[in-house]
Amino acid sequence: MTAAYTLYAKPGFAATTIERLCSEARISNRAFYECFGGREELLQALHERCVDESLAVVAKAVQDAPATLDGRVKAGIRAYIEFATADWRRARIMHVEVRRSGDVLALSRQRAIGSFAKLVEEASADFPLAGGLNRRLVALGAIGALQELLIEWLLADDQPEIDELVEVAVHIFGRALGPT
Repeated sequence: MTAAYTLYAKPGFAATTIERLCSEARISNRAFYECFGGREELLQALHERCVDESLAVVAKAVQDAPATLDGRVKAGIRAYIEFATADWRRARIMHVEVRRSGDVLALSRQRAIGSFAKLVEEASADFPLAGGLNRRLVALGAIGALQELLIEWLLADDQPEIDELVEVAVHIFGRALGPT
């Protein structure tokens, strides 16, 4: 899994063969297949591990935050962005390779987005939402914006600062979830 964590992040899932994974991990192809049904299954396991760890970090930050919408949004966003960007490989697997892998991670990606949307819904449930909007759809839209910010951080020639990402994401989430 350690070899895949690095290789799936760069050069990427599509460019990483089982032979290359096994060579990097110093294991035989047979040993690989004793653990995983294929490289797709390994990518899914890596993605799910990253998602589970980030969900736990964000849930803890929101739980420990001041019981205001602003407090929860700031704590949750900062925790997520700092966790995702602490290791560029994690951010790349969660936000770039998950999309580039096509159908391989489609269900895993949808489960992850659904879990994050539920976390956002629960964290903001005590606060009124403008105009009777569907809280789940608002959460999904804000999550999509956050994903694009992290993709920009990963791929831009002039990489934005982490604090700038946090500031913009907090603004988006606050406007989306707050009363107007």
